[in-house]
Amino acid sequence: MSPSPGAFPQRREADPSSRLIDLAERFAGRRIAVIGDVIADEFLYGRPARVSREAPVLILEHDRTAVVPGGAGNAAANAGALGGEARLVGLVGPGERELLDGLRASVDISRVLRPEGYRAPVKTRILAGGRHTARQQIVRVDRGPGGDVQAAAADFGRAALDALDGCDAVLFSDYGSGLVTPALFARLRERLAGGGGRPPIPMLVDSRHNLAAFRGCTACTPNEAEAEQALGGPVGDDPGRLERAGRELLERTGAGGVVLTRGSRGMAVFVPGRETDHIGIFGRDEVADVTGAGDTVIATLSLALAAGASLYEAARLANYAGGLVVMKRGTATVTGAELIRAIRADRESDRGEER
Repeated sequence: MSPSPGAFPQRREADPSSRLIDLAERFAGRRIAVIGDVIADEFLYGRPARVSREAPVLILEHDRTAVVPGGAGNAAANAGALGGEARLVGLVGPGERELLDGLRASVDISRVLRPEGYRAPVKTRILAGGRHTARQQIVRVDRGPGGDVQAAAADFGRAALDALDGCDAVLFSDYGSGLVTPALFARLRERLAGGGGRPPIPMLVDSRHNLAAFRGCTACTPNEAEAEQALGGPVGDDPGRLERAGRELLERTGAGGVVLTRGSRGMAVFVPGRETDHIGIFGRDEVADVTGAGDTVIATLSLALAAGASLYEAARLANYAGGLVVMKRGTATVTGAELIRAIRADRESDRGEER
């Protein structure tokens, strides 16, 4: 069933912060099925020692290495930290226990498969800095999944179907491994459509390279670079080009709404038949790290829609969460308490400016 212009409730004109706080408080207990690619986010920290004699490169003395769940794992971790009940469906290697250890307290990992011979994709970020200075990322090395992904596709599909039972929203996180396919999305969407008259469950998509193929989602959250890749042209600062890009994405995806994230330029929210909403960024301080910010945004958006928010309200909440997480280093999460404090602090700041 394709979303229609009336798939979302009308945004409230005043949209008071009390309404956003009420929605954030409703995150507790919302069941979110997170289906997608679990990434190993590896952070290798070192201290600059000297310039190499072999080549004009810096030698780092290794300090420590940390591995945390990224991709769908990070989206699930954020949903859990925000108060939701996240069910993660994904793949990790049999020996990659560290990817799951940090999730056990807040995420249901019973549907994470561990096929023999498989290795999760790895993104290794090398960071350099002194003991009393901020560590700066100097290079990233990506490795794709190891083993036969397609050999686990059938079991993955069954686990995804099982995760739908009693869920309040579904989040698809596609990082390009070939595991999260448009065919699987269509299969799950068809299953959810037979609800005997009950409202459709929100199905959200974050796809790095294949967004237009996931037709009929409730909402999607491309960043500006992904939108430009999908449309084959730049967006930049041109308001007309931005408007055309958002409307074309709506047409190509058949989505009920598109939340286009634009970094320091905030967000643009597109819904068929309605004017575009532009949301300025939250937070004016220096950004510490944007790693995984998109996962935080779509996790917040999913919980908000599950709690009854309009897409505009959900985007407002996601904008707060995104602004908070980029002030943290590494692959990080935002808690429900942090989100509510940020909304209240922003409200007090606005009142202070009015006085």
